[in-house]
Amino acid sequence: MRIFYISLFIISLMLVLFIILPVINMLLNPGDVKGALMDKEVIDSLLVSLYAASTATIIALFFGIPLGYLLARYDFRGKDFVEAIVDLPMAIPHSVVGIMILSFFYNNPIGIFNNFGAYIVDNFWGIVVVMLFVGVPFMVNSARDGFLMVDEELEHVSRTLGASQMRTFFNISLPLIYNNIISGSILTFARGISEVGAILIVAYFPKTMPVLILERFNNFGLSASKPIAVIMILVSIMIFALLRLVRKRK
Repeated sequence: MRIFYISLFIISLMLVLFIILPVINMLLNPGDVKGALMDKEVIDSLLVSLYAASTATIIALFFGIPLGYLLARYDFRGKDFVEAIVDLPMAIPHSVVGIMILSFFYNNPIGIFNNFGAYIVDNFWGIVVVMLFVGVPFMVNSARDGFLMVDEELEHVSRTLGASQMRTFFNISLPLIYNNIISGSILTFARGISEVGAILIVAYFPKTMPVLILERFNNFGLSASKPIAVIMILVSIMIFALLRLVRKRK
């Protein structure tokens, strides 16, 4: 028993150290972070990242919560297929996501969206589209899991008392998954703000912070990119600290 516990501890510790040591190393050797914070291009890229990720998260909320409710409450033909489609963006390589989105808006055989290509390439909305594509599975899955935990009997009681299905949804079901919505929103935001591969292909400009980090590394090396990367790490830590706080309240 004791040997098993020690073995688990050692293996777990190795994994934790593997994750945390590179982060600690960056924070202990951050480079010229103060200079990076005075760099207008760095601040602009951070703002673009924050605005785009926030916009993508709001759109994901609008579409993801209804789909999550549908998947949680109804059985229909093709449900497993829909759930697989929702998870598909998490399995597709980042560069492929960029190629798919670019091709869809420029070379769509149906032709409906072809005229929108000019509005997403090297455009703020192109960044939002990419972030939404890669982030929305987290919103849908979080909402679905939340609705699955809500007792359907509560909804039935509300309906028998005269409330409409829509009123029941907004007054009973939705408030009960508040923590799931917050958790899904944070994960969607975090996934979007960290994206780089697909954004490089679809919308290099205006530059997000991950794109700027890659550009500085390619052009000037590690010393030029490290301070910006440290800022990005601190932003990520704050996002996931918030996520942990929300999950503790569940």
